Amino acid sequence: MSTPAPLAAIVLAGGASRRMGRDKATLTHPDGRTTMVEYTVGVLESRCAPLFVIAAPGQALPALQAEVLRDEVRGVGPLLATGRGLRAAAAAGLERAFVCAVDMPFLTTAVIDELADYRGVDIVLPWDGRDHYLAGIYRTDLADHIDILVAAGDRSMRALAETVVTQRVVIPAGPVLANVNSPADVQQQIAL
Repeated sequence: MSTPAPLAAIVLAGGASRRMGRDKATLTHPDGRTTMVEYTVGVLESRCAPLFVIAAPGQALPALQAEVLRDEVRGVGPLLATGRGLRAAAAAGLERAFVCAVDMPFLTTAVIDELADYRGVDIVLPWDGRDHYLAGIYRTDLADHIDILVAAGDRSMRALAETVVTQRVVIPAGPVLANVNSPADVQQQIAL
C-alpha cells in the first residue's frame, strides 16, 4: 500500500447558520456524545495534519486538537475563510488541504482518500449530482487567487471553482456528504 498523500485540513466553523438558528459548530452531533466541531476534527485528525478551524470573531468553541483561526470579518461567506485557511496550510508547508464545512455528521476519511488520488489540478470536488464545494481538496496556493476574487466582490466557492482547474469525482449519493442545515435535518439524522 502507498502512503496517503499529505493534506492539511480546514474546517469552516464560523458560519451564521441562519436556517439552523444557532451556531452549528457547537450543536450536539447526532451521536449525542460530542459537538459537530469535535466530531469533524476527530475524523480529520486521523488523516490530515495540520488542522485549522476557521471560527467567527468571539465564537465560543470547545478545546480542539486544531489551530483555531478567527475570521476578521463576520458574515462574508466561506470563500474568504477558505483563503485564510489555505494561506495557513501553505505557511505550514502543505501543498493541498481538505476543506470542509463543520456540519457533516457522517464525514469519513474514505471520501478524503478517494479525492486525494487526483493530482495535477487546483481543486478536487466530490459530485453526487451536485458539487460539494465544502468537502473538497484545494491547492494551498489558491489563497492569492481567492483574495483577487474577494476584492472583485465574489463571495462564493463556485466563483473559485469556475476560474481554476477543477476535477469532479463521482461519489455515490449517501450520508457521507450530507449537511445539517436546520433543526429538522438534525432530527432526521438522529432518526437514521
